[in-house]
Amino acid sequence: MLSQLPLLLFLSASYHQHAAATSRIQFNIPINSSTLVSKSRSTRLAKSLKSRSNLNTNPNGSTFLWLPQDEYSGKTFFDGFEFFTGKDPTNGHVNYVNRSRAYDARLVYIEEDDTVIMKGDDTTNLDWGVFRESVRISSSAQYNTGLFILDLNRAPWGCAFWTLGTGNWPYNGEIDIIEGVHDNEHNQVAWHTAPGCTLSPNTNFTGKIVQHDGKDNLDCNGLINDNSGCGVLEWSRASYGPYFDSIGGGVFAMKWDENGIAIWSFYRAAVPQDIVEGSPTPERWGTPSAVLEPDSCDPLAFFKNHSIIFDITFCGDWAGNSYATSGCPGTCEDRLMNPANFNASWSINSLKVYRKQMINGRITNSCVFLHDNTTWIYVLLAVVVTLIRL
Repeated sequence: MLSQLPLLLFLSASYHQHAAATSRIQFNIPINSSTLVSKSRSTRLAKSLKSRSNLNTNPNGSTFLWLPQDEYSGKTFFDGFEFFTGKDPTNGHVNYVNRSRAYDARLVYIEEDDTVIMKGDDTTNLDWGVFRESVRISSSAQYNTGLFILDLNRAPWGCAFWTLGTGNWPYNGEIDIIEGVHDNEHNQVAWHTAPGCTLSPNTNFTGKIVQHDGKDNLDCNGLINDNSGCGVLEWSRASYGPYFDSIGGGVFAMKWDENGIAIWSFYRAAVPQDIVEGSPTPERWGTPSAVLEPDSCDPLAFFKNHSIIFDITFCGDWAGNSYATSGCPGTCEDRLMNPANFNASWSINSLKVYRKQMINGRITNSCVFLHDNTTWIYVLLAVVVTLIRL
């Protein structure tokens, strides 16, 4: 039926996008009175369309899609990253190596099935006090909002996957998506910002707010409380550590837009199908593990020009200072000497970044209008006919 034409128009936006700028496209399609769609029927149609597409809705009712922007995977994964070789900012007992050394020492490589491997040195016996080689990489591209989806087979215990703003830390913000030490079983999400950003305890998320001195630490200011920022500990033991690796890993997702910053994690068997299909729809994923609301922290003001960072570090400010209460034997420095003590390897299937594309449309009794800042020109008459026949 012709009333199903809006489905074509929205789906064409999802799969066929061109960069030329046009503010409006009009399709003049005769519609006789017998096929006009009533207001109530149009409402039902819109709901049906939304349930069968990857449309997302803002709190103000406007609709949008998450469209592919960048993908890091396979043999070209490391092409989009720079290798950091400076002193570890967290004072870890680690020597970060450059690209050529990382490849030569097999600290980074791509397997035959295109799985990306990145690890710390797990073969060399060290003298006491000698630092262990490892890698830290940051994306050449910088982002100001986006949907970031990382698909992992395993993650190191004592690793971090995060985004970091340029300039003087923490004034453009830091978002820690995966972080933990020792053999923790619960991932910790954290935000570090300039003064003025707070975590709301009344927000709906499944994790538990990290405490400082026995109280919920709601202040994300990275310049106080030992630079800890504000954080949320995920409830699931499948979000980090040995159990996460044993069940085949999973997916971490971070949504950053004007509506706030939200983090989800899914163990392998629970990964949403829309992620698998490359058409992510976060509003269908259920309650996030952690959320930073815009009412208490403007996500566009406190977070700017972020690069994506992976690292593996040893000991240092967090792991070193917490080692005595971790239940691990000896000291962190003692453990560092023996390579058999570490599970220090990333196994990555892909990292995909999506950008937010607003969609606005309306239907009249004589034509169909689309309003958007991209041109949709791949609406073929044959497809229209097919939809009319449905």
